[in-house]
Amino acid sequence: MEPGVEELMPRLLPVDDCDLAEDFDPTVPPRTPQEYLKRVQIEAARCPDVVVAQIDPKKLRKKQTVNISISGCQPAPEGYSPTLKWQQQQVANFSAVRQSLNKHRNHWRSQHLDSNVTMPKSEDEEGWKKFCLGERLYSEIDALSDNENLGIDYIKVGFPPLLSIVSRMNQATVTSVLEYLIGWFGEKKFTPELGRWLYALLACLEKPLLPEAHSLIRQLARRCSEVRVLEENKNEEQISALNLIICLVSRYFDQRDLADEPS
Repeated sequence: MEPGVEELMPRLLPVDDCDLAEDFDPTVPPRTPQEYLKRVQIEAARCPDVVVAQIDPKKLRKKQTVNISISGCQPAPEGYSPTLKWQQQQVANFSAVRQSLNKHRNHWRSQHLDSNVTMPKSEDEEGWKKFCLGERLYSEIDALSDNENLGIDYIKVGFPPLLSIVSRMNQATVTSVLEYLIGWFGEKKFTPELGRWLYALLACLEKPLLPEAHSLIRQLARRCSEVRVLEENKNEEQISALNLIICLVSRYFDQRDLADEPS
């Protein structure tokens, strides 16, 4: 070891010069205390000053970086800011939904799913986007074909967040699907299908929040505030839905810095 290093890391067991047998071999088990200490000293001297771990990138989980922003939400458009009474009522309604879901989760989980319902695996991002939003919205196909008037094709329009479906989702799946849909929302427009699923997933999200979920819902609230400001036609129903999500994130999940100021 270099002298500078030894000053920072003094030896706990200094080895003085001692007479060792001429046939001393550091590769064989030591026979005396002096040989043992000398062997430790030799091995320490062979250790490199810097060690670099060999990591297999294939074994690392994708998207493991959690970005937490401290920026708040953009104010609601003039005339569209929700009242405090409205926000309090939405929080109360949401709390009742969560309590009912937790109380009856085992019942709904035991219900049989229709034969056409195949829930994707937790890590299947594209599969969940199609499942929740439908192939029509996922593929950005606006027109409906004639045969769709004969009945609802959930493969095309997306499966609603039925209790029998969301009750089967564990917390890891809830967080993953929430991440997938928020990622989609970051580049696409807000739709009723997306809104229903976001509400349902928030209702399934357990408290206290894990850091990843904490970051996701804050990202969601900020995105909602951006979309409502850019809403050209000022669709009251859509702005109300965006206000609702911001309200739940800020006031139910205690992200008060993102809350809308009462009008």
